[in-house]
Amino acid sequence: MLSTVAPSLEPRPRDFGARLKRRRVPTLAMRLRRRHMGWRALVLVAAFAVPALAAPGDWQAFGIGNAGSANLEVEPLPFERPGESFPGSAFYYLAQDEVLPPLVETQSDADGGRLFVDERAGPIARAMRIDNSGVDRSRALECLTAAIYYEARSESDQGQRAVAQVVLNRVAHPSYPNTVCGVVYQGSERRTGCQFSFTCDGSLAKAPNRMFWYRAENVARAALSGYVERTVGLATHYHTIAIYPYWAPSLRHIITVGAHRFYRFGGAAGEAGAFRFAYRGGEPVAAPHARNAAADKLPDTALDPLALQKAYEVGLKSAQGSPLTPAAATGLQQQRPHAAPSYAPEVQNRGGEALYRGDRLPQDNGIRPEYQNSGRWIGQPGN
Repeated sequence: MLSTVAPSLEPRPRDFGARLKRRRVPTLAMRLRRRHMGWRALVLVAAFAVPALAAPGDWQAFGIGNAGSANLEVEPLPFERPGESFPGSAFYYLAQDEVLPPLVETQSDADGGRLFVDERAGPIARAMRIDNSGVDRSRALECLTAAIYYEARSESDQGQRAVAQVVLNRVAHPSYPNTVCGVVYQGSERRTGCQFSFTCDGSLAKAPNRMFWYRAENVARAALSGYVERTVGLATHYHTIAIYPYWAPSLRHIITVGAHRFYRFGGAAGEAGAFRFAYRGGEPVAAPHARNAAADKLPDTALDPLALQKAYEVGLKSAQGSPLTPAAATGLQQQRPHAAPSYAPEVQNRGGEALYRGDRLPQDNGIRPEYQNSGRWIGQPGN
């Protein structure tokens, strides 16, 4: 029996598989971001274009310092400048501190009975601490930094510490001022003959190099806080190896550090008992003295190391009560006399200098026997 149903012309269904990319539904924030994207690009272009058009001349706002300069001048280091270097000066600048032998402690009649001795430098200095804050501390730091910078900025750390120690040794010696600034600027009123040449030769007119100044300041701060450079001992003088002053053979040479040779006084003036490392303050202004044309014409024994050495010997013998030799007496007379005090008119009318002579003090008959020798020098300690 034939079927009356017509056959279907559609193909049979088959399995279908596909990967469709899922798109996020755009939010309001996404629509606002696309809307302002063009404005942001326009603002960025304007930030670069407007300064370039407004700047006069060639616009080089993106230059880094002087990196593109063909005529850049590099400031040489101190030991690379003519007149401030010597053969091997760079080696001394970079030299490391040498290993020092141990100290030997001995007994001394001065400063509490303790004395440390280096086998090469001899007696060494004691620590001098300037702990008081304020004007004295800041002035002492500035003066000592200037001395280190202008005298030894191209030296090694040891060379700079040695210069600082010389300044402090002078502060502790009775032949020099008892302040740091007083020692550094002693004789600066002269055109020549100052104790430190930079104070009277015009070196202070040039601004210091900041890096080397900070380096010298660190050395000065350590010295004022009690650091002792033992390699120079009790040195109070030094000179560069390029010269040989007349006083060098008469003083005791201790050591040569870099470009400087260090010396201490001979005789009693260079012994440990002549130094008192006790700071009393009273720093003057950290600046050179005013120029004095009259000072250039007159000799000043306070600036002569040999005269100071002789004057100390004379003063010591006079205090001990021993008779002075003719040569010593002559050296004592050559010292600068003290100026006569000036009194007010009413004091002059009452007698002036005669009021202060002390001739009315009680003599031996008014002093108890056990106090008659008070104030006199003890020639032999223990008697």
